[in-house]
Amino acid sequence: MSVSLGSDVLIAKRLLQGRTIGLVANPASIDGHLRHVADRVAEGGMRIGALFGPQHGFRSDLQENMIESPHGTDAQRRVPVYSLYSETREPTAAMLEGLDALVIDLQDVGTRIYTYIYTMAGCLTAASRHGLPIVVCDRPNPIGGVAVEGPMLDAGFTSFVGQYPIPMRHGMTIGELAMLFNAHFGIGAKLEVVAMTGWSRDDYGDQTGLPWVLPSPNLPTIESAVVYPGTVLFEGTNVSEGRGTTRPFEIVGAPWVEPESFAAAMNARGLPGVRFRPALFEPTFHKHAGIPCGGCQIHVTDRQAFRAVETGVALLEAFRHADPARFAWRDPPYEYEYVKPPIDILYGSARLREGLERGQSASDLAATWLDEVAPFLSVRKRFLLY
Repeated sequence: MSVSLGSDVLIAKRLLQGRTIGLVANPASIDGHLRHVADRVAEGGMRIGALFGPQHGFRSDLQENMIESPHGTDAQRRVPVYSLYSETREPTAAMLEGLDALVIDLQDVGTRIYTYIYTMAGCLTAASRHGLPIVVCDRPNPIGGVAVEGPMLDAGFTSFVGQYPIPMRHGMTIGELAMLFNAHFGIGAKLEVVAMTGWSRDDYGDQTGLPWVLPSPNLPTIESAVVYPGTVLFEGTNVSEGRGTTRPFEIVGAPWVEPESFAAAMNARGLPGVRFRPALFEPTFHKHAGIPCGGCQIHVTDRQAFRAVETGVALLEAFRHADPARFAWRDPPYEYEYVKPPIDILYGSARLREGLERGQSASDLAATWLDEVAPFLSVRKRFLLY
């Protein structure tokens, strides 16, 4: 059975017929025939009153992270385009004026730090404040909806890459997260989640029959999304996470690393479902632009066995061990946080940074996650749709 997206169901059933909507979307907001949701809303009897874009913009035209998008006007549709990655991360009363409902159709990638889910949370908060109905069109979690892995977000480490205590790999769809945020964390908006049909929790994105459009500029493939829950941690260091290459987050490296010995040492760890191939690369932009970086490409050989977050932590441990004097944690600011180290808000606590500095191993850190995640799993069950 093929997957029908939440947007397909919304339009086919004309659930908002006659309404003027605000639409939160980006280039990945497409259907199985590569038609953008903004071009299809009229089929469902809706009118667009305003468009809203998450980080990187409504058209994902801004490559770098932490670059705010400007507001503008859509020349084709003749409606305002508001940036929710600007001076505001949630719609204002002026932006919502004249709208009958707010519709969200964003592709999440299954990782706590991905900002689109907090753009959604901001929309839920604004909708609750202004009494506006909000509809979230559900989409597949491209890395499956079964595995849950990694540390929880601790109190005191909230940021725009982590607003609620959920694990790094949460195993939920964006619609399920909307219900979790709204009900369990008390936002209280008038929310409707339009569920998909035909999606199974163990389906990865390339098993759905749906096309892959980059959800953000540095996640070009399903493979990059699969490793992202672990290698995104490199954003908190001076090691290149592969931005400026054609395989960001799959390729990682630093100028002080010899690739063959590094990859051999990583393979000797025997991490499940993954092999490491030596790689030497020069990023064209971002960290170490134009400088040869040694490291590896991550090749996932068994998705079910692969533990993305533990693999990312093991890689961090190995890069730090390769030259402790040259390895460094990145300084703030990072994603609107100006005090705490970026690695701490990415990981969700100071435990990774402090643990590695005192010699704790990646496997020891990973062993602590099971007890952390257990209470979340019981809460999560209440919001699963599939």
